[in-house]
Amino acid sequence: MLYSAFILGLISSFHCIGMCGPIAVMLPLGQSRPLKKLFQIATYHIGRITAYATFGLIFGMIGKGLHLAGMQQSLSIFAGITMIVVIIFPRLFAGAEFSKPIFNIVSKVKAALGNQFKNGTFKSLFLIGLLNGFLPCGMVYAALFGAISMGSAMQGILYMALFGLGTVPLMTSIVYFRLAVSLSFRNKIQKIIPYAVVCVGILFVLRGLSLGIPYVSPSELNLFVKAIPQCI
Repeated sequence: MLYSAFILGLISSFHCIGMCGPIAVMLPLGQSRPLKKLFQIATYHIGRITAYATFGLIFGMIGKGLHLAGMQQSLSIFAGITMIVVIIFPRLFAGAEFSKPIFNIVSKVKAALGNQFKNGTFKSLFLIGLLNGFLPCGMVYAALFGAISMGSAMQGILYMALFGLGTVPLMTSIVYFRLAVSLSFRNKIQKIIPYAVVCVGILFVLRGLSLGIPYVSPSELNLFVKAIPQCI
C-alpha cells in the first residue's frame, strides 16, 4: 500500500499550488547558478519531507500500538472509510477546529522565521520547507490516515515520505516556471482530487477486508505471517 502514498502526493500537489505555491515562488534562490539553485530547491523539499516523515513517525507509532492489539485490519478499514467520509461529507467537519491550535503555533513560528526569506542560506531553506510541511493541510490529514494504518513507525515514515516525494515534481515546476499551470487546468484537477482520495480510501478498505487479492487485499494469513518475525 506504500505506492498509494506517492499517488496521493502526486494528486495532492495540484492542491499544493494554491496553498504552498506562493511560499515556493518566494524562495530566496540563486538565479545565476543553476546547479546551486537545484540544490537549494532540493533542500527546501527535504525540509517539507522531513516534516511529513515526522508526522509519519508519530502516527506510525500509534498505528503500531493498535496493530499489536490485533486491530490492523480494522484500522485499515477505519482509515479508508474515514478518508471517504471526509471527502464525500466535508460539511460534517466544516465546524471542527482541529487545526486551529496548530495553526496558531505555526503562525508564530512563521513570523519568527520571516527573515529566513532574506538570507537564502541552505539552513533557512530547510527551515522554510520544514515550516511549510507543518502548516495545516487537508491532504496531509488524509495521508496521515494511511500512515496510521501501516502498523509500524518505519512504515509510517516511509508512507509520509513517499507522499512528500509525490508533491515534488509539480512543486519544483512551480519554482522554475512561476505558476506555469493554468488556472482552468488547476480547477479541473481540483475536481479530480476528491475522486483520487476516495479511490485510495477504497484501497485501504479492501486491504482490511483480506480478500486474497495480491498487492491490493492480501489474505488474513499473509498479513499474519508478515507480522511475525521468522526465526531459524
